[in-house]
Amino acid sequence: MAVRAVRGAIQIEANNKSAIEKGVVKLLTTIIHNNSIQNSNIISIIFSQTSDLNAMNPASALRLIGFSDIPLFCTQEPEITGSMKRVIRVLITLESTKKLLPVYLDGAKNLRMDLGNK
Repeated sequence: MAVRAVRGAIQIEANNKSAIEKGVVKLLTTIIHNNSIQNSNIISIIFSQTSDLNAMNPASALRLIGFSDIPLFCTQEPEITGSMKRVIRVLITLESTKKLLPVYLDGAKNLRMDLGNK
């Protein structure tokens, strides 16, 4: 089976544990559902988050819903003048033979207008 990757992002409503957990779960479950991904096919997940989100690590949020057997990694996005605030991005590497669709939710839809997000 081929190794592929799928991206996604979500803008979080506030810098608190509840909002970050809710956003991470929404983002990952949407990517998994929209792409019919089986957890057993996931190789690893990398998160990045803007510096204004520091109340919770996205990987910790994902572990709360059972993603404990998948390698998870987090990093901080570079601070770019004028960039969108409160954003968590994800890159999921997995075994798959099909084309995967990226998912951009809530305010993060504006990051990828080329995908037809409105």
